[in-house]
Amino acid sequence: MQMGVMVTINAQVDPELVELLAAELGVELEYKEQVSLEESLIDQIVQQEDDTGSLVPRPPVVTFLGHVDHGKTTLLDTFIGTDVVSGEAGGITQHIRAYQISKDGRLITFVDTPGHEAFTEMRARGANVTDIAVLVIAADDGIMPQTEEAISHLKAAEVPIVVALNKMDLPGADPVKAMTQLTQFDLTPSGDWGGDTEVIQTSALKGDGLDDLLDTLLTIADLHEYRANPDRPALGICLESEQESARGVLAKLIVQTGTLRVGDVVVCGTTFGRVKAMYNTLHPNQLVSEAGPSVPVNVAGLDTAPGAGDAFHVLEDVASARSIA
Repeated sequence: MQMGVMVTINAQVDPELVELLAAELGVELEYKEQVSLEESLIDQIVQQEDDTGSLVPRPPVVTFLGHVDHGKTTLLDTFIGTDVVSGEAGGITQHIRAYQISKDGRLITFVDTPGHEAFTEMRARGANVTDIAVLVIAADDGIMPQTEEAISHLKAAEVPIVVALNKMDLPGADPVKAMTQLTQFDLTPSGDWGGDTEVIQTSALKGDGLDDLLDTLLTIADLHEYRANPDRPALGICLESEQESARGVLAKLIVQTGTLRVGDVVVCGTTFGRVKAMYNTLHPNQLVSEAGPSVPVNVAGLDTAPGAGDAFHVLEDVASARSIA
């Protein structure tokens, strides 16, 4: 009361006031802050060291970024043999998409991020889950405002950047102009330019340069030796989620380490649930039973839709997951 604080005998007192009181009364004080269930469990999960013997090679996660309408989605469509562009509003990608493709018997995970300015936040999160980034630049346009924004995201995420100089089949293509612009962002092309940024000239519509692009991505993956332990509880990121009338909440998750299985209890941001079903992202009605490192899956079973960029963890029981969520 002398300190101007009016409290009852069973009131909570903040630590600073306790320290002041202890000093006034000459009492030695050791203050131990109570660790929440969330902090203790997350620390336990995150600090779980994987011994090198348990690590196995995993597919690289490659994110496509760049200015709207420079051909990111068309490039990915050509790789996976589908046509998403014509079904999107105005030909602009509205959702983050994640798929796996195979090249020479090796898997690569691709993440396509919306290129429109309204999706800056989603694209920033797309950059944060990636191992290698493909910066798509239209050879007839060069570097545009959103391309600059994508470069800043990628530099912040500190990931290797490969430039796909797309639309080389167009009459107005000017690769020298685009490469000169790249040097202004410390992305000096390799080869004759003397830099260390791989620039692959491509045409998504004609399929030119796509094999070279895939080979370059696999070479970079070999250099970095991306590895993970598939034999531990899964950790990863939610790319996005949606509410479906038939299947309820469908969350697009990408596993970063461990293996996610049907029946696992998952906490993802402020939502939780037991994995009821998992679907292949390329074939949305095809069920899968498990997803290892670098594998994207659509997951049903969470109680509410998690946010894009939320981390997910597999826990042992629903009660802990509910408490953390």
